[in-house]
Amino acid sequence: MEGMLSKSNVGDNLPDVNFAIFGLGRIGTIHLDNLRRNPRANIVFCVDESNERINYVRNKWKLTEPETTFLNPSEKDIVFKDERIDAVLVCTPTFTHEEIVMKSLESGKAVFCEKPLALNDEGIERCLDAAKKYQKPLLCAFNRRFDPGLRSLKDRIDAGEIGTVKVVKTCSRDSPKPSIDYLKISGGIFHDCAVHDIDLICWVLGEYPVSVSSFAHAHFEDIKDLGDQDTVCIIMKFPSGALATIDLSRHAVYGYDQRVEVFGSDGMLTCGEQRPTGVQAHNVKGKTAVPIFFSFASRYQESYANEMEHFLSVVQGTEDCDVTGESILAVSKIASACEESVHEGKVVTLNWKSDQRNGF
Repeated sequence: MEGMLSKSNVGDNLPDVNFAIFGLGRIGTIHLDNLRRNPRANIVFCVDESNERINYVRNKWKLTEPETTFLNPSEKDIVFKDERIDAVLVCTPTFTHEEIVMKSLESGKAVFCEKPLALNDEGIERCLDAAKKYQKPLLCAFNRRFDPGLRSLKDRIDAGEIGTVKVVKTCSRDSPKPSIDYLKISGGIFHDCAVHDIDLICWVLGEYPVSVSSFAHAHFEDIKDLGDQDTVCIIMKFPSGALATIDLSRHAVYGYDQRVEVFGSDGMLTCGEQRPTGVQAHNVKGKTAVPIFFSFASRYQESYANEMEHFLSVVQGTEDCDVTGESILAVSKIASACEESVHEGKVVTLNWKSDQRNGF
């Protein structure tokens, strides 16, 4: 896969990694599927409150006891007490993350957690401090860093192909529109969606913004009723002078629209409009192609697999974690600043400690 190292021999002669998965929703089953395909991983526990989801997963992936045990959340302490478990995947609703992360780290287990680690910066700091205290890996799942195209884009920028970066533009428009039940517990568009673009841009540039300005609107009445927005534009300025814009939407009728453009003194790099097949037809009707990917699960399929490969290598001690604690906390602070900009109608200035400026 372009931009990623081959993992074919990684983990040879090392013990398999025993996993417990908390949450069997969309993202939980994506990770479960990748683990089932991976010879380095064993799924020992699956924890979910829904018997319907448990039965679906048990039957689809043919998971049977004693190899895999299914638990409800009230039985989760069984996981923390089981010394066989090397790593925990946290794919549950946001408000449950901090407790599971903390208990997992305290019981000596590595943690892979979907963003965010906690509901607020204080909770994130508690999780990061616990990871340092117990000396266990803690990876917050910013999966776009592991997308082959985006990884290649960063590598080429780092190699100086387009000179000094002046402008970065990202577009992230969701498909299909998330359910209201999900949006109620999502944490809002800035901490649920914008964080991915913020992390990507800061990762590509290798720096954090010094100021942000945001505008947002709710076109959907059900989202407006939640006090949230469905359409957002963000502008960020960086110490180097680079400018970045983020275009977000909760719903694009034509598919899952993900695009990045990086403009520099010596040229431009773009990545976007990924399709299931690259074949295009040219005839009397013009040029046609198959639609772009419909949802995040298909668009970022490779990134999720690469992300899990990386985490397995981190747990086995053959790689350092590619997502630092400093960057996790910084992205949350930037998202909060963008949210503040909308609510206060002003440009928000960010001040960073000298040791935080290179957290990526």
